Parts: sequence; structure tokens; C-alpha cells
Amino acid sequence: MKPQSQTGRLYLLSLHGIFFLSGIATVLIGQVLPILARRFALSDLESGNFFPAQFAGSITGTLISGHLGRKGKLRTAAAAGAILMAAGVLLTASPIHFAVAAGFFLNGTGIGLTLPSINILVLESNPERAAAKLSFLNFFWGLGAIVSKPFVDLTASASDTFYSCAILAAFLFFSAAMLSIAGPEKEQSHAATRENSENAPRIWKNPAAWAIAVFNFIHVGFESGMGGWLTTFSERLDPSGNRLIFSPTVIFFLLFVIGRGVAPAIFRYLDEDRMLVAGLFVVMFGLTVILTSGNNLTLSVGAGITGFGTSSIFPSNISRFSRIFGPGSLRRATPLFICGTLGAASITWSIGLVSDLSGSLRIGLFLLAASVSVLMLLQALIVSLSKRTASGAESTNSETGDIP
Repeated sequence: MKPQSQTGRLYLLSLHGIFFLSGIATVLIGQVLPILARRFALSDLESGNFFPAQFAGSITGTLISGHLGRKGKLRTAAAAGAILMAAGVLLTASPIHFAVAAGFFLNGTGIGLTLPSINILVLESNPERAAAKLSFLNFFWGLGAIVSKPFVDLTASASDTFYSCAILAAFLFFSAAMLSIAGPEKEQSHAATRENSENAPRIWKNPAAWAIAVFNFIHVGFESGMGGWLTTFSERLDPSGNRLIFSPTVIFFLLFVIGRGVAPAIFRYLDEDRMLVAGLFVVMFGLTVILTSGNNLTLSVGAGITGFGTSSIFPSNISRFSRIFGPGSLRRATPLFICGTLGAASITWSIGLVSDLSGSLRIGLFLLAASVSVLMLLQALIVSLSKRTASGAESTNSETGDIP
């Protein structure tokens, strides 16, 4: 039994390790964007075109992940995702513009394979404490996001990212190898998978499912917009201050990680919906500080508040989907993850477009405030729809005799 226990620990360590590295890989695009803009002499709109490349890859990876999940091969998806991220980040160091875009596409494909797969594996390992477990897992993603900027600052030059990309790729290849030998993946039985397949049409005929998916579209877009453009905005406010260890981007992800670290304790007192409402109000306050900032000190304060506020929103939203439709529902939740990827591509690219048209990145970032306003309205709608879904389920169970 002891070797089996050690294998299980290695398996969980590998999953969390890949999630940490995926945090670096996901936000790497925002950290190298100023370097790429200088290398290729790009405008904000042209720089923003790298985001759709990465997110198109992420959509592709998410679709493949959903297919593999239905076949009980989520560990395979996670390992393949790590390999594709490694290949992608290596390509982004190329001096050829097209190759860089192709690298971001491959990186995105790896992200799309990895993030949904590992989220589902961890959630299904302990569905009773889903929100807390997902927050702890995503804590590692946040650690990677924190490391991303200082990692690039330490290993990249003003116009070259080769060493940054090579080091990250080496760790990703190693983590894929570790996961592949970490022992058998404990997934749902084929019977449970078939049951989820039968329930999938019913889930996506429910308005609550689509409302949660749209919520994910906007929120993931918001987080990607912050991670993708905060470094560039900070550099324009104060180029020298942006390369400090505690730059606004690092502060944002540091408080993001702290928020995910304390979230499991808060979930003992608040359910997902209350946590979401609190987080959205904190985010809006932080954005107000960001959008009115005139220097990097004020920007750092706003970034920290925003990072803390947004930290628990993604795991809370995923957890409530599982709570409403059942833990196994996430294996049929491809539209939910696809919406997140589409939101990331749309909002991040739109910020660059508005910035280019208006001549001000600050004006482009007002799209983030608009996004949070819509999320607040959606949250009220989802609470109402989920109550209707719950009462409908109780009525059905009562009629079929499932409730004494």
C-alpha cells in the first residue's frame, strides 16, 4: 500500500506542478508583449493580435480535452497539454513574426488541454469540498502567474526572450514526463461517463447553464485583459518602475494568490453566490483605483485590490455549476470552458482595439469596468435561475418518489 500512496502523492504533485507552470505560460504573453512590440515595431492593435492566436489554440485544446474526458483520458490530455505548451513557448522566442503567432497558438492549445482536465480531475477527487479544492488548485496557477513577470525580467533582454522560453519549456517537458509515470488516473467509471453523456442535453437546455457559461465568458475575459495589458499600462505610466520586483503586475498576481489561499477558509462561512457578490464589489473598487491612477504606486494599490477580489470568482463559478448539475456534469461542460476562452480572446483583443482607436490604453481598460458591471447583473440572474432549477428538480424527484 505504501508504494501506491507514494504514487498517488506523485500524481497529485504532478497535477499541481503542471498547474503552476500553466500559470506562467498563460500570462507569459502579457509579460513579453512589450518586448515583442519593440522587436517587431507593433502598435497596440497589432500587438493585440497575438491574443486571438493564443485563445484560438485554447479553444482547440478545450474541444480536444472535452473529447478525451468523455473517453476517460483526462490525464493524457493534461500531459499532452504540457508538451504543447513547451513547444509553443519555444516558438515565441523566434525572430519571425508568423512563428511567434504559431507559438502562441500551440501554447494556447496546451492551456486548453490542461486547465479543464486538471480542474475536473481535482474536483471529482473530492466533490463535497469542490470550491475549496478548486481554490487550492488555482492557488498554484496564481503562483505561476506571479512568477511569470519577474521570471521574464530576470531571464529576458530588451528584445530577446530565448532563455525565458527555453527554461520554461524544459520544466514543462519534465512535468509531462512525471505525470505520465505517476500511476493510473482515477477517473469516473464508464457507467458514470455514459450517465453524464445522457444528461448533457438536459444540462444545456437549462438557461442557468448558459447564464453561468456567459458569466465565465466575461470573467475569464476580464482576468485575461488584466493579465494581458497591465504590464503595458504600467510601463507607459512609469517605464522605470515597471521593472521593480513589486511592480503592479506582480502585486496583482500576488494578491490574487493570497486570495485563493484564504478562500478555502472563507468558504466555511460563505457559499459560492455570496463569495461571488463580495468578490465583484471588491473588483469594481480596485478597478476604480486603477483607472484613476497617475503613477505606479496608485496603480499597484488598485491592482492588488482587484487581484484579491477576482481570485475566488472562477473557482466559485465552476463549483456552483457542479453543485447545480452534479459533479460529473463538468465532463460535459465543454461549452462552459469554450465560453471562457472566447471571452479571453474577445475582451483582451477589444482592449487593444479601443486603445488603438482612441489613442489611450486607459480608455481601452474601461472595458474591464463595463465587464464587471455586466457580471453583477448576471450574478443576480443566475441566482434566480438556479433557484428555479433547484425547485424544479425537487418537484420532479417528489413526483417520481425519490423524496419520501
